[in-house]
Amino acid sequence: MAERSDAVLFLEHKDEEPTSLSFGEGEVVAFSTSAPLKETNQDAAAVLFYPGGGVIAVADGMGGQSAGERAARITLETLSVGAVLGRDRGDSLREVVLDAIEAANRAVLNLGVGAGTTLAALIVRAGRARPIHVGDSMVLHVGQRGRIKTQTVSHSPTGYGVEAGLLDEDEALHHEERHLISNYVGKEGMHIEIGSSVPIARRDTLLVASDGLADNLTVDEIVEIVRKGPLLQAGRELSSLARERMATKRAEFPSKPDDLTFLLYRRNL
Repeated sequence: MAERSDAVLFLEHKDEEPTSLSFGEGEVVAFSTSAPLKETNQDAAAVLFYPGGGVIAVADGMGGQSAGERAARITLETLSVGAVLGRDRGDSLREVVLDAIEAANRAVLNLGVGAGTTLAALIVRAGRARPIHVGDSMVLHVGQRGRIKTQTVSHSPTGYGVEAGLLDEDEALHHEERHLISNYVGKEGMHIEIGSSVPIARRDTLLVASDGLADNLTVDEIVEIVRKGPLLQAGRELSSLARERMATKRAEFPSKPDDLTFLLYRRNL
């Protein structure tokens, strides 16, 4: 974990337990680890502090050898530096995040090694949350009773299929093209999807995660775990169940060994 007063970066982690951090008006719980029997974790996460809130983000790197983790690292480090400069200039967080993603896309393309990374980010400030994403890493905003207030659509054939009603979520989880994505940082023509700003009620829970979570747990399972109880306990349950699914293939459950990274946020005031 790389830590400064303005940012905490989780790079190439192999966590056994989630970590809890104070963040804005609430708490963030972070977890990141490599896939079973795999040394390198190509996921990364960032918690960026800004007056009145900040940004939480997850990047899921793609590419052979070290290319994926380099793309994820570059993207989150670019976002971190952008947040510092933007804060000093008084820029809006929306501007900061969009400018940083564009800069990261150029930097990853300039590597010239075919690297790429997805990115899911959540701007949290003044009691509101706005999702921004590229690719199939997810943002989920859940009320205490389990109502989904925000859920991003994966930039992928299966994600668009679910959104159009051509696939249900169970079919998408087991689809042979589940691994394909159509948009990522490091791609010519990359596009950024910007969600609506939504109020955060007390005890709402917000999740930002790589597909290592969404490919091994259903949305209903994730919602039921995160909506209640202490946030750190929810993080422990998510990480435990996802890793159990990865290690044990059963026909009735999804199972896809992969790097696993997520951030949970809950407003306490």
